[in-house]
Amino acid sequence: MAAGETALIVKLPEAEPLVGPWRDRYDSSAAAGVPAHVTVLYPFLPESRLDPDVLNALDELIGAHAPFEVRFAHCGRFPDVLYLAPDPDLPFRALTEAVAARWPEAPPHGGQFDDVVPHLTVAHGQDPATYDTIEAALSSAAPVSARVTTVHLFVRDAAEHWHERRPFALGRRPGYVSGAGRAVGE
Repeated sequence: MAAGETALIVKLPEAEPLVGPWRDRYDSSAAAGVPAHVTVLYPFLPESRLDPDVLNALDELIGAHAPFEVRFAHCGRFPDVLYLAPDPDLPFRALTEAVAARWPEAPPHGGQFDDVVPHLTVAHGQDPATYDTIEAALSSAAPVSARVTTVHLFVRDAAEHWHERRPFALGRRPGYVSGAGRAVGE
């Protein structure tokens, strides 16, 4: 992790009351200034490459996707992560695939995973019993619903703190892509 790293995320302020206390304790990205979110693409291009052409291309690409409703009602786990699973997850996958296809030099998670699973990280690096406790608390308080209208570009500074650089609105162009990957009106 270095200064100038970037990420494209969907902020989910609606989830903060539910996940914020857990993220504050068990997700280091919260302390680094990253709000509750689902990642669209990390790492994205280095900050030094974010020229007007890249920003305009992002604006067009993201604007070609429709805003959508999402619900977080269930937890999931990776070996070292407890997360809330978005339903549907297809619109997130479509955004990730579109950005990665446009900038193949920036594959999601550096190309570590064959299947990039959209998720809202709640905790990482904990023992299974801690995950069980968190999951029980989340399950009794869920679901959380949100309307996704924006993807946000975040940049890491030299102090390893993340800052929002710019939002990109979904649905800004006619014929935008639905969550099913088809142009609206097809």
